[in-house]
Amino acid sequence: MKYARERLKEVFGPAILETSSYLGNETAVVAKEKIVDVIKFLRDTKGLEFNFMMDLCGADYPERPLRFEIVYNLYSLSTKGRVRLKVRVPESNPSLPSICNLYKAANWFEREAYDMFGIRFEGHPNLKRLLTFEEFEGYPLRKDYPVNKRPKIPTPDTLVR
Repeated sequence: MKYARERLKEVFGPAILETSSYLGNETAVVAKEKIVDVIKFLRDTKGLEFNFMMDLCGADYPERPLRFEIVYNLYSLSTKGRVRLKVRVPESNPSLPSICNLYKAANWFEREAYDMFGIRFEGHPNLKRLLTFEEFEGYPLRKDYPVNKRPKIPTPDTLVR
């Protein structure tokens, strides 16, 4: 889907920080401030029509100045094209705007990224832990999360309130 990468560079210019292609997988690294506009453009532009959000996930690169990366995988049901978008955020402010208003599936994936990495999605309708319990401390998929840490698991009495 080279066409999508080229269109993004034309329309969004410097907000497209990097692009690459590997084995037919087209990728663009997008500035944090423009991610909603880029996704809306990819979804709504005739000829692109990325109308299915396949996945959203986090990645942790502790050695980078912008430690966290959120990866959006989009698919076009009409063109059968795929595109991957990446946004990098710093550890000091790991937040992005929510895209729940563009794709309903984002609701679940954003909660998962929040629970596992601590990435906050501004404007999410119900951003709370999804896979762990509310009292869970830390974010288990961060690379600095202690491997042997055993959180105190609430007893059934404390779960039912």
